[in-house]
Amino acid sequence: MSALPAHCDRPLADSTPTSGHTDHPHLVLATSILASSLAFIDGSVVNVGLAAIGRDLGGAGADLSWVVSGYLLPLSSLLLLGGAAGDRYGRRRILLAGIATFALASLLCAWAPRLWLLVGGRVLQGIGAAFLLPNSLAILGATFDGKARGKAIGIWAAAGAAAGAIGPLLGGWLIDTVGWRAVFYINLPIAAVAMFLGWRYVRVPRGEKPVALDPAGALLASVGLGCLTWGLAAASADKGVTAASGGAMAAGVLVLLGFLWAERRAGDKAMLPLKLFGSSGFSGLNLMTFLLYGALGALMLLVPFVLIQALQYSAKQAGAALLPFPIVLAIGSPLMGKVAGSHGSRLPLSIGALIVAGGFLLGTRIGDGGYATTVLPAILVIAVGMACVAAPLTTAVLSSVDAHHTGVASGFNSAVARGGGLIATALLGVVLTAQGRALLAPFHVAMVVCAACALAASICAFAWVRRAG
Repeated sequence: MSALPAHCDRPLADSTPTSGHTDHPHLVLATSILASSLAFIDGSVVNVGLAAIGRDLGGAGADLSWVVSGYLLPLSSLLLLGGAAGDRYGRRRILLAGIATFALASLLCAWAPRLWLLVGGRVLQGIGAAFLLPNSLAILGATFDGKARGKAIGIWAAAGAAAGAIGPLLGGWLIDTVGWRAVFYINLPIAAVAMFLGWRYVRVPRGEKPVALDPAGALLASVGLGCLTWGLAAASADKGVTAASGGAMAAGVLVLLGFLWAERRAGDKAMLPLKLFGSSGFSGLNLMTFLLYGALGALMLLVPFVLIQALQYSAKQAGAALLPFPIVLAIGSPLMGKVAGSHGSRLPLSIGALIVAGGFLLGTRIGDGGYATTVLPAILVIAVGMACVAAPLTTAVLSSVDAHHTGVASGFNSAVARGGGLIATALLGVVLTAQGRALLAPFHVAMVVCAACALAASICAFAWVRRAG
């Protein structure tokens, strides 16, 4: 693999346009959107149902955090492997396998009579999502080129973010009218359509040579990330670091150091070539991703929970409270995708993250007034900022590697994003155990911390995403 180009917005695989791989690019785009929406919807819709799940299956706040962490843990741990497996064995094949796994896991979640079985189903969902998510994006990057890629990624990013944000509204309506189990049944028709479109219209590029899977690197990365994230989640559930959680985190760090050592020895055959990180742009993009999506994960978990538990909203009302988020993203992200494709990503990323920081500061006013004067302004401002960021960030990451490594690149960046959300969830267990006004106080502290993370993300983009237009 060639070294990472200094210009982070150079079109992906300039010398080998790939848009001719299919006669139905819009149906390929629809496949990618539907497949990824499975991961995005379930990443947020369950948050609204935590209170109902706790009442039905008998779980406290710390136990309920595993319903979220159980999904995010394998998703974060295996995204890198999922992207590498697609590069090695075929992105369509791995995509379809991931969709099928996710659908079966959704049935297990819907039928679970005990909390531990629900958590087990969520773990299996996370495994399926880890294989479908990076390959849905890599397939998209291999189908479009140039400005068409920027537009397609903008639509994909808008649809994915909108799906994740509309999940609480849909989930709240289903929980109030049918029950929390219905939120898992909605995955089945989406998965069926995505599998049909993927099987029928996604094509394997001619002459594409698969990359080496690097089994040692894949194993070390998955085990290391798994140990680290499990330790963080366990520490949050126990309200402190125990021998088990501390040992798991230490083991995770050691295994990840071993992963870096193994990848350095593997050179060009490495699953994640370390030369990628020789560019401050690539490193900065992933640090920005971690900070920004960690803050966003905290928002999507805490706002519905706080509205229900502290402000007596119904599940339906709490879901509706987030509705402006997908609307703004659906309008703004495709436009910003075009801007990034034509003029670069640096300014949209820098300004967008700064706007997000302002929105989180507005979130500290939630609880002191009505929806229109407290919740709505915060959600709108954060949505505007994320609309500036989502597509340009994805475009910049995909444009930073050659065509043979788009799967692992998107997998790594997605792992960073989900890892940020997982760590945020793990650290928020104390918030989920608070009640009433005490719940509002930790929530406001969390909003300030999220604002600081978004501000740091803006600085990363401005300082390290260079020569971007």
